[in-house]
Amino acid sequence: MVERRMNSLVKWTLILFVLISIILNIVLIGIYSSRAPKCSAARVHKLRGEHDERSLVFADLTREEYWQVQQYMLKQKDLDISTRQLTKPSENFLFLIDLHLPKKADVLNYLDAKGAKPAREATVVVFYGAKGYVREYVVGPLPNPTYHHDVTKQRYNADLPITARLVTIGEYALLFELFETKVFSKLQKILKESFGVNEKRTLNAFEQMPRGVRSGDRKTWISFFRDMDGMYIHLVGFEVLINHQHLNASLWTVDRLMYNGKYYNSVEELQQAYDTSSVNKIVYKETPDYGSLKPRTKPLQIGPQQYYAEGKRYSVQNNHVLYLDWSFAFGLSALTGMRVFDVRFKGERVAYELSVQEAMSMYGSATLGMIITKFLDSSIGIGRFAHELTRGVDCLDKATYVDTYRYSDIPAPRFQNSICIFEHNMGQPLRRHFADFFHHSYGGMVNSALVFRTVTAIGNYDYLWDFIFYQSGSVEAKVHATGYITSSYLVAGSLKHGHQVAENVLGNIHTHFISFKVDLDVAGVKNMFQTKDMEYVNTSLPWMPEHFSMVPQLVEKQLKTEQEAALRYGTKIPRYLHIASKATNRWKHNRSYRLQVYSFSGDHLPESEAEERSMSWARYKVAITKHKDSEQTSSSLYNQNDMWTPAVDFSKYIEDNESIENEDLVAWVTAGFLHIPHAEDIPNTVTVGNGGGVLLRPHNFFNEDPSIHSADSAFFRPGSEDSCENNRMACLAQETCSPVLEPFTFHGFQGVLKFEDWV
Repeated sequence: MVERRMNSLVKWTLILFVLISIILNIVLIGIYSSRAPKCSAARVHKLRGEHDERSLVFADLTREEYWQVQQYMLKQKDLDISTRQLTKPSENFLFLIDLHLPKKADVLNYLDAKGAKPAREATVVVFYGAKGYVREYVVGPLPNPTYHHDVTKQRYNADLPITARLVTIGEYALLFELFETKVFSKLQKILKESFGVNEKRTLNAFEQMPRGVRSGDRKTWISFFRDMDGMYIHLVGFEVLINHQHLNASLWTVDRLMYNGKYYNSVEELQQAYDTSSVNKIVYKETPDYGSLKPRTKPLQIGPQQYYAEGKRYSVQNNHVLYLDWSFAFGLSALTGMRVFDVRFKGERVAYELSVQEAMSMYGSATLGMIITKFLDSSIGIGRFAHELTRGVDCLDKATYVDTYRYSDIPAPRFQNSICIFEHNMGQPLRRHFADFFHHSYGGMVNSALVFRTVTAIGNYDYLWDFIFYQSGSVEAKVHATGYITSSYLVAGSLKHGHQVAENVLGNIHTHFISFKVDLDVAGVKNMFQTKDMEYVNTSLPWMPEHFSMVPQLVEKQLKTEQEAALRYGTKIPRYLHIASKATNRWKHNRSYRLQVYSFSGDHLPESEAEERSMSWARYKVAITKHKDSEQTSSSLYNQNDMWTPAVDFSKYIEDNESIENEDLVAWVTAGFLHIPHAEDIPNTVTVGNGGGVLLRPHNFFNEDPSIHSADSAFFRPGSEDSCENNRMACLAQETCSPVLEPFTFHGFQGVLKFEDWV
């Protein structure tokens, strides 16, 4: 009997265990299935356009094309060039290979009139150290080059001296060797006692620019930093001026040194002053690792994420992007960075080119290493430093990432996964209205836009470049700055140039100026430049003629020459700036796109300064010029190292004062901001509030807001809040691919004004 009862107990125990297991499994399956979105990556709705392989006319060179151009140039024995990364300044070095853009007229003939495809060509830059000059070539046709043309004088109307070249890896290697042999080896006692240098601890170098004060100079102040994370804010109070003008590195010299705010004419003079204690010695002590970006607390949860409920609504093929009503081609120049071409909305071209041109910053300091510092980043290569993007941080996790290749100061093309494209909820409605009076309803539209992004890390600073395509027909080009501030050692008088941000560290005041090229084609290439603003007019009231009131009135003008349309910062500028067509919309207004610049620029360098010519584009908030293929960029590779005789002086584009009436026009836009570093820039600068850009907005281009036709619109009246006929959000919680979401509810109509109840 006992045995039978035991068997029965075991039996029921097993049954109960199985039932509990089944229930737990059902619960767990329910929980985990609800946590994991079941969205398919497949696109639910068909794209509105078709990809066009003609976009390849703008495509960056492929890895194979880089190799083909390099091998072709090496076969030209008369050029006697090298591709070794440690090529000496006295030798000939193939520095850069990049796409050579065809003439605009040829491209438009190909795209619009079914004309011949322009030849695909490359630009090649060679530093001829053995001959004392720089040359630029156009090499083509690709993929099998058969010719190379020297286009240096054609592009710059002058020869390019070898001193205008960028400092190459080979030259840097010789500079580091010089530090060891002519500085460090002779100052070992100072380096150890003042900066803690030993077999395991070294100093890092960071150069300042320009390299001198006149054409032909190549004298660079080098500042030294502790070898720590965020080295740019770990100054040690030691700077060296190197004269490396001569092409023979054995003739380079150490011209000046700075130690703890005092300057010395030679290494020996500094050593003697230190040994005789006639200098205020720096005593080494450990420094906190305040420059590290390692989280100070352990992350506990992941932030909000976006996903594509019905697959991506955009498509990328080769270098061509389709997004709802938008299409465009894209590229990434090693020198100037991000650019898009043939930008179309609903099949109509609105811009031929939208591109980054230059990023410039000017610093104030009490120390010689930074007192004249002015950085022109395209001279280093903005696109050259577009590194691989971090998924989920730099861009959405579900973004499309694009592979790119660069050939700049390297012996072989380098791969960089440096472009991302994603659709993004911008966080506010594109438009909305809640009808409180009379016809009660709600109408609105989520602001979903396509973001085309790259991030360039140029030394200490990181720039986030965005081109954003909105469903209203607007395009935005903007930049945000982050990364580390450049700092200087705190000496007497330093606080006139910034704020102290760490022990003995000054965050130097500086400006950021960004140059954008905006080649709009509004209803064709024959355009004009219009401005609009308002003024108050003392107006007699029609029903009371003896009474006057100040009434706002529209003021419209057309600027007809390049000099009229060069709108300088610091002057009163009309608030509405338009590239317009003679074509009109339904209401007989000129179809146009507005250039809306948002910027907090610092003061531009006075024109009396010799270096200003190399950055003369920054004089203007907007400058309008007649399109010329010879006026391709606002700056150049060579402007940094010869600021006094710049290869490209943008102001000369305006000097000839050509007519801009009924012409193909280009707008050159300057944005930026003043940065006064502060304690919150440690460890590094946040993007919030640090940026600028330009918004291209349709202005009478359409007959109505084109986004009214978007499927993203939402509309409902009282009683239809839960209907998804005109409001997809109402049914989002029912979508099979959605994660767990609260049912859509809306109770706003309960508080509306009901005039009928008052009657």
